Amino acid sequence: MDTIRQFEGALADGGPGAVARALVEACVNEVMSARADAMCEETGTSRNGFRERGLETQVGAITFGIPKLREGTCFPEGIVERRGRVDRAVICAASEMFAPSVSTRKVGKVLEKMGAARLSEDRVSRICFELDAEVSELRGRDLSGRRFPYPWVDAAYVPCRRGGHGAAAVAAAVAVGEDGIRRMVGLACVDTESYASWKDFLRGLRERGLEGVRCVTSDAHGGIVRAAREVFPGAAWQRCVVHLERDVVSAIPTRAGRAAAGRVLHAVFAEEDPARARAMYQAACGLISRLSRDAAAVMESAEADALAHLDFPAGHRRRIRTNNVQERLNREIKRRSRAVQSFPSEASLVRLVGAVCCEAREEWSSRRYMELSGIEALWERSAAPLPDPGAGQVDRARSRIIALAGLDWMEGAA
Repeated sequence: MDTIRQFEGALADGGPGAVARALVEACVNEVMSARADAMCEETGTSRNGFRERGLETQVGAITFGIPKLREGTCFPEGIVERRGRVDRAVICAASEMFAPSVSTRKVGKVLEKMGAARLSEDRVSRICFELDAEVSELRGRDLSGRRFPYPWVDAAYVPCRRGGHGAAAVAAAVAVGEDGIRRMVGLACVDTESYASWKDFLRGLRERGLEGVRCVTSDAHGGIVRAAREVFPGAAWQRCVVHLERDVVSAIPTRAGRAAAGRVLHAVFAEEDPARARAMYQAACGLISRLSRDAAAVMESAEADALAHLDFPAGHRRRIRTNNVQERLNREIKRRSRAVQSFPSEASLVRLVGAVCCEAREEWSSRRYMELSGIEALWERSAAPLPDPGAGQVDRARSRIIALAGLDWMEGAA
């Protein structure tokens, strides 16, 4: 009955053309609603309103609603061609760059490559409005009701004309929930990677409901480490072993020595047995001291934090021992930012980074990242610390490293 009244009103207001547009609009909305209901039934999620989207058709411009879901996405593939959120964010940033200080030729080329050179000012404003709503929802989403044992935290520097500085730090946090799914839980543009900035950022996550944290993974930035330990007391901190390897190798002066250290570290972090891995780590410190005292000192000071992952379930260790989740996200942010080169404002930067994160969220929602085995036990008990390996264990571990790494010339190292 409502659809009939809609058609009658369209006929009265605009004639047959308006009726045709109303008919197409009604059909598209019905199809989208049916798809959303089917996805909810298949995945167990629920609907969460909708967002409006304009579409040019042969009978004129129509507006339809794209259903929003609590988890996952429902995009009208086959009904409307997807212009990715990131592409739309680039269009907005490029359009904003039309100013006396920016080459209009350069901006025009960006828009032309994206097929957006003829977009009206109203259309660009509408794109910005739609994107800002999605990014705002992502950044402010309530995180309560689910525990997040494993967050990864990092920042990426992106060229941006902001406050007289040539670059802005974009802090981001990804976390795995107790259902094993990755989620984007935090995004902010911060002044610097200071302790105060990281504390405010992490405290914001906690205030939005991030709880149940058992281990935070990041690089060795002092501000992150201190803030994580204060905001999430009782949680372990895992130093990214990839960053640690780089720090150790960079302290060795010779190319041959750096190659040897890389093989030693690879053997250590490939070991899955916790007791043996601890013995191999201490043995590796002795081997690497032959190559560089400074490199060995880096390893020795990092032992507890580099091996923190060993106190967690075996199926989780490879995931939480590195910050690869964030590193991949940072690379994608920087790759997609190249078209803009330097963002004209913080708002345009957050819009594009948020668009990258929204697309990552959709990709992640379709598959489990972490094994469910052992997750419930994370909050039931704490793993008993392993005893320090004895001299005999370390000697055997040294021989094992030398054999695995093919470094016979190191045999007998103290």
